[in-house]
Amino acid sequence: MTHQTTASLSSEPAEKSPSYIPSLDGLRGLAIAGVLLFHTGHLSGGFLGVDLFFVLSGFLITGLLLREITADGSVSLTRFWARRLRRLFPALAALLVMATLATWWLQRSAAVTTANAELVRTTLSDGLWVQLHLINWHLLIQDASYWEAFGQSRLFAHLWSIAVEEQFYILWPLILMLLAALLTAVLGPRRRGDAMPLGWAVIILCAALAVASQVLMVLMLDPSDPTRVYTGTDTRAFSLLLGAAAATEPARRLFAGLIRRLGRTLGAVMLLLTTGLLSSWLLATGTDSFGLFTGGLFAHAVASALLIGLCAEHHRSGGPRGTLRGVLELPALTWLGRISYSLYLWHWPVIVLMDPEGISPFGGWSHTPLVIAVSLVLAAGSKHLIEDPVRFRARWARGGAGAAAFVLVSAGLLCLWLLLPAPEGQQIDVGLL
Repeated sequence: MTHQTTASLSSEPAEKSPSYIPSLDGLRGLAIAGVLLFHTGHLSGGFLGVDLFFVLSGFLITGLLLREITADGSVSLTRFWARRLRRLFPALAALLVMATLATWWLQRSAAVTTANAELVRTTLSDGLWVQLHLINWHLLIQDASYWEAFGQSRLFAHLWSIAVEEQFYILWPLILMLLAALLTAVLGPRRRGDAMPLGWAVIILCAALAVASQVLMVLMLDPSDPTRVYTGTDTRAFSLLLGAAAATEPARRLFAGLIRRLGRTLGAVMLLLTTGLLSSWLLATGTDSFGLFTGGLFAHAVASALLIGLCAEHHRSGGPRGTLRGVLELPALTWLGRISYSLYLWHWPVIVLMDPEGISPFGGWSHTPLVIAVSLVLAAGSKHLIEDPVRFRARWARGGAGAAAFVLVSAGLLCLWLLLPAPEGQQIDVGLL
């Protein structure tokens, strides 16, 4: 879930960059709203917002990498991964420390007297795997069902999707560099700035890998519990790959041609795509959704990639905003999109620790605003006090000092998982929190 839409290393926030595309933050806002409503029990298909996040991430990261390869002939992996660390690690580390200590303290407080120490134990055991960006595989090895995990109130269960994206960020630059090198070996040196040959090669690779990912999902599907295919990196890669294909130069030219040909009907087409996506969120019911894992998720990702590509190219062309872009660029929705990463990190621990039968006397819709309000405050605080300062203004977060800070914080987290005592005897009752 990245918020930067360009390869700019400016010290200014991405939303002030001239190449910033507000409608993409609007789509992020819709995605996180769907996830929030799903996890609070009010939108059965809101989990599909994660799929939209995947497509956006593939689109934005691939666009950044391809621009660097086209301009410089290669990618500086050190700079790329350092940017990803500055963008993602500070907020994640803050969440891990604060949520773990809060859960552990509540378990040890005198007010908590009945059993459910399992939450603290799973929090401590899962934390290391979150830190290693392998939590999705850790949960799969433990046979922790995605659809049941939320009922079991596993504090970091939602971070499986962050792990999938992080694994993509590690592997995808290497794959693109290898592809560019092979293309140069076959076709000879490319003219600097010519993005078409590499773009077509990326599209072919993405299409082949995406189809293979979908086929693997079908072959490995367990209809009684589709957790393996839903949270496995290999079987979810098609969403990231379809977003990646939409970021190539040939795809951009295709979107530009569609915009010219559609003319005044462009708004209707984009609105139809958006309506289709949101309708699927209303109709999907997870394990009971017919065809979701045998092509439905793939179709959702295709529609998402088309919508993202059209929004981005329409913005670049300077065309009139229209109704849909006007909605997607509403200040409230784009603000929600800009804090969506931290909001995604924080919302599930808040839901777990503010169980409607616990500190809040209200359930259902009356409980939801309280959970969302607390999550928004924490997310906004994370963005403005942690994320933006480290990402844009902290000189110590760059170079050798930044690497040393990352190692020290990582070591501190490791000590947290290994040294914080797990509960013995007295257990935590989440319903009382």
